Formats: sequence, C-alpha cells, structure tokens
Amino acid sequence: MPYKIIEKKEIASNVCMMKIMAPDVARAAKAGQFIILRIEENSERIPLTIADFDVNEGYVTIIFQEMGKTTKQLAKMTEGDDIQDFVGPLGKESDVEKLGTVILVGGGVGIAPVYPQVKAYREAGNKVISVIGARNESLLILEDEMRDFSDELYVATDDGSKGHHGFVTDVVKNILDSGADIARIVVIGPPILMRVAANMTAPYGVETLVSLNPIMIDGTGMCGGCRVSVGNETKFACVDGPEFDGHKVDFNLLMSRLGLYRDEEAHCLENHACICKGAN
Repeated sequence: MPYKIIEKKEIASNVCMMKIMAPDVARAAKAGQFIILRIEENSERIPLTIADFDVNEGYVTIIFQEMGKTTKQLAKMTEGDDIQDFVGPLGKESDVEKLGTVILVGGGVGIAPVYPQVKAYREAGNKVISVIGARNESLLILEDEMRDFSDELYVATDDGSKGHHGFVTDVVKNILDSGADIARIVVIGPPILMRVAANMTAPYGVETLVSLNPIMIDGTGMCGGCRVSVGNETKFACVDGPEFDGHKVDFNLLMSRLGLYRDEEAHCLENHACICKGAN
C-alpha cells in the first residue's frame, strides 16, 4: 500500500516538512514515537520521529534535514508522490503526566520531535516553558507552532541573529538559577547538546529526559546499531526508548557508536551524487 505525500514544503535551509496520508498510523500515534519509511522497494529504511499527526484528517507530519542519500532523495519528492512503506508508530510514547512546570528544549531539527511533546504536556495540565535554538535565525523551525502551546517561549541562536546570543543550555541554566520550581526537563537535539544539557542539569537534581533518535538505524531492535548504555544497563534506543534518563546515559559510548558507519555513509552519498549528476 503506497502512502501519498499530501503536503511538502521547505521550512528552513535543507529542512523539509511533509504530511503523509497514513490514517492507521495517525490513529495510533503518541508523542515521542517514530515511523520507518522506505521510498521504494530497494531503498534504505530510515526512522523519523513523528512531528505531528491529525487523527481526523488521517495524516502524519515528518520533518527531516537533508543529510544522507535517502533524505536527499526524499526531499526531491513532492505532493502527489507515493512512499512505498510508512510503518509505525514505533518506540515507546513519552511519559507525559501532570507534574507542574516542565521545560522542553529543542535544538536544530530536534525542535520537530519536541513539538508534539509540548502539546502533550500542555494538554496534561502542565506549565510549559519551551526553549528552542539553532545556529542562526534562518535555521529555526516551528517557532510559531511552539509558541501556540507554550506558556513561555525562549529562542537562542549561536550567532545572536535572534533571541539569546548563545546556546539553549544558557537559557535553561538561567531559569534554574532563578529558583523556579522545575519538575522535569526534556531535551531533544544533537547528541552533543543532550550531553551538555544533562551534565548541566545534574547538579540541580532536576529530572532530565533525552530522546536518542539520532542513533537509531533499523528501528526494530534487530540490527543492534542503536545499542546504548543507560545506568550501566544495555538498552536499545528504538525499542526501549527513544526516551531515557539523561543523567544515566553513557554519551561517550553513544557518540563513538554514531561514527561507526561514517565512511560507509559518505561513500553511499558520493555514489548517489555521481548517479544524479550522470542522470542530468
């Protein structure tokens, strides 16, 4: 059964948003879960976090950055095109409950998976403080959407082109230093951001959850590529997570595993570029 792209647009430089008609997935989806898609029969299978979903309309929203062969190929598709496989929802849903005041942090494309959590925590009755950041203003995504479901929204850019001149962790630290009673912090973004954030919040004793989406490969627990150590126990990000206690994650191991297939990924991307060039 093909899955039709009903909307596609570039929301930042090399960052695309797509709405995929997938009623069964939309009906079962929860914040924090992901899907696996395959463009064609012989294509790579890639996991992407569910950025939003509409049960009534029957679509699921995905947001992705053009990085490797498959995401570049996906970005060339448009409204009306079909994706062969769109499987989900997969992974455990986020542990959303009424806690009080919650800080949700999204860095770069990590803002996309934070967005459904912002909605879920707000709907559960929490005060939601959202902090989003990117290298510069042109790379910020979903700012208006995040504002709609946040009691407070803070923006940070590395170059100071918008909001706080610095990192999202600076903003979180300022909030914690103000003495605010924070029940939980959720951080999603590049592994280095999640590691820095977890190390920063540890002295404050505030529960800090991270989503280990970047390390997932197969998405079903079969390949073992997303194996991580959490509290000295072996876990698999795709089936045991993707959400874990950031203070217990061995980020050094995680980041070393992320580089295991760097050469193969570069080789695949180079071949894809050559094929595309030849086709032109």
